[in-house]
This record gives sequence, structure tokens and C-alpha cells, in this order.
Amino acid sequence: MAYRVVLLPGDGIGIEVMAEGRAVLEDVARLTGVSFELEEIPCGGQYYLKHGSRDWPEGSEERCGKADLMLLGAVGWPSPTGKGPVLMGDGHMAGYSPVIGNRIRFELYANARPVKLWPGVRHRIHGHHQQVWQPEKVDMLMVRENTEGLYSGLGGFLYAGTKKNIATDLRIITRAASERVIRYAFEACRLRKRGAPKDGKKRVTCIVKDNVLKGCQFFSRVFFEVAKGYPEIEPETAIVDAFTQWLIGQPEYYDVCVTTNMFGDIVTDLASTLQGGMGMAVGCNIGDRRAMFEPIHGSAPKHSGKNKANPMAMILAVAEGLRWLGGKKADPKLMGAGDAIEASVAAVLAAGAPLTYDLVGEDKAAKATEVGAAIRADLAKRLKR
Repeated sequence: MAYRVVLLPGDGIGIEVMAEGRAVLEDVARLTGVSFELEEIPCGGQYYLKHGSRDWPEGSEERCGKADLMLLGAVGWPSPTGKGPVLMGDGHMAGYSPVIGNRIRFELYANARPVKLWPGVRHRIHGHHQQVWQPEKVDMLMVRENTEGLYSGLGGFLYAGTKKNIATDLRIITRAASERVIRYAFEACRLRKRGAPKDGKKRVTCIVKDNVLKGCQFFSRVFFEVAKGYPEIEPETAIVDAFTQWLIGQPEYYDVCVTTNMFGDIVTDLASTLQGGMGMAVGCNIGDRRAMFEPIHGSAPKHSGKNKANPMAMILAVAEGLRWLGGKKADPKLMGAGDAIEASVAAVLAAGAPLTYDLVGEDKAAKATEVGAAIRADLAKRLKR
């Protein structure tokens, strides 16, 4: 039996890091005997500019629906007008279909983002306290609702004559979507081994703006209802603006955090500074039946084609994807391969080389392909054992 894996490279550096992720998958297949049927689907702003009507080929939705696992690179490309990204005729950014579309289409309701500072990596907070944090003090899981909120697609423009005078985006918070993502967060907390680094407590923090927003008041109410089913876990809420300073000031306090779509988009990018930057940050889009895994760094057009982007987030996304698929299919080879990939990334980081510019600066920087090759060399040793 071959596992069907859809690869969605996208735009810019998404294409480059996906090549490194694909090479890791091919090595896993060669060294473990696991069979993958890899299908690559072009998508994003560059595809739309070339073809003019869609941001991926006809039938891509169905091909993704038949996959056992989806891996995404990054989407988004500058508009030829010089004003923002390429937009499609419906107003969506070109690349909407494989990203937001897949999240909604396949009900990938939990966007889980592990935030971990690996040994050998410096966080991105500068100043005289830079050396104070130990890696073991940054180890949390951010869970973001992934299908509604401000990304529900409801809204529009009001015109006066030919001018747009009012723009609206309607935020949707439903009980069903809130309950399932909050329950996912509590279940994930239950499975985590150590609890919060500061005190070892299993804790879920609900990030809201419930002193002002009705949707957040509702989300918080549902949170405490769900929490009653997990008496061994400490539930709490944090107001989002205050949370941002606490996150940077004392990351060791947090174990699992859960929040709504837009707040989650913002605070998880902020959290990436604690783990060495976007080149180390993974996004896991998870539903009950399907999942899609990605780095969260975006397509970075200015770095495209230079072989300099950090491939580690993409490779770690492959590891997360294999562990998820191994759990769904009860396949220990997949789960072991995921663990081995993560261990190989950690080994290269601990060695201090080869690493890309974002981790060691331009003077010491290795090429993306060199980093990928080093990880695969270490991985080969682990899988052969």
C-alpha cells in the first residue's frame, strides 16, 4: 500500500523548501520501505499570473480530497501593479484555494503550532537578557481556530459613486467550531508529557478580548464549559493584548494556548520569535479525517531563487505530518520516521553548522540545499539503525 501525499509548493521560497521536504520523504521511503505516492500540484500567485483564471489547476480540490496527507510550501506573490499581492477576480489573494480553501473545505479546524526553542538556537528577542532563557523554558503548543472568525469570508464594500467608502469583515464565532477546537486543545494538553516548563502544571490558556467583544465572551464561556470535562487541567483566560507581553516576558508559564482565528494568526507569528524565527515555525492544519502541514514563513519573494531560505520548518512539517498519519493509520514506521526527522534537525542545530542566514548571519550562512543535505545525512544514519 502506498500513502498518497499531495505536495503544494506554492510561490517563492515555498517551492525551494518543498524540494527539501520532498527529498526527506523520498529518503524515508527508501530507507524504511514505506511507500509514498507523491503528487505535486502547482498553486499560488505565480500560477494565477500564468494561467489567468484559477490559482491552481482544475480538479485540485478532488485530488487533495483523495490524499492521505497534504504538505504546503507557501503562497503569495507581488502584484505586477506594485500594490500588494496578486488578487483574483473574487478579491481573494491568489493562493486562497490551497490554503484557506482547504482549511474550510476539509474542516481542518485546529491550526496547531508547536513553539519550541531548540538547543543551539537563539531566540529573536534582542538586548542584554538574550542569553538568559534556556531552551527548555520555551515549549508550548498554540491552537488556533482555523475555519471561521474574521476569515469566514463574510463582508464587502459600500460605494458612494465609484469610490469605496466602507469595508466590512464579519466575525463569525459558532458554538460547534468553538467546542471542537477547544476540546482539541484540552486533548492535546492531556497528551503532552511535561506540562508548563515553569511549574509542570497542565494548563490551557484561552486568549480572548472578552472585556469588549461579544464573540470572545461567547468563546470564553464555551471554553469553561469544555474545561469541566478535564478536571486535571488548569483552565484560564488571558486578554489578548496583555497576553502578548506575558508571552514574551515569561514563555515558560505556558503549556497549551487556544484562541480564535485572527488572534491566533497574530500571536503565533509573535511566538515564532521565541523559537528562532519563522524559519523554525511549523503550522499543522488538523481535522478529524484530513490534515495539511506547512511552514508558516510565507513565500518571501525577495529571497526567492537565492537558495538561502531556512528549510527546517518545512522539514519539521514533514515530521509532524508523518507522525499524524502514522497515528491515523496505526503505522509505527511513519511515527518513528517523524521522530527521527525531528532528531536529525535537532542534531544539525546542536552542531551549529550548516545553518542558514536567519540562524547564524550572512557571513556564516550555508545554502538551503546544504542544510537539507546535512539533515538527510543524519537521518539516514538514524533510519539505518
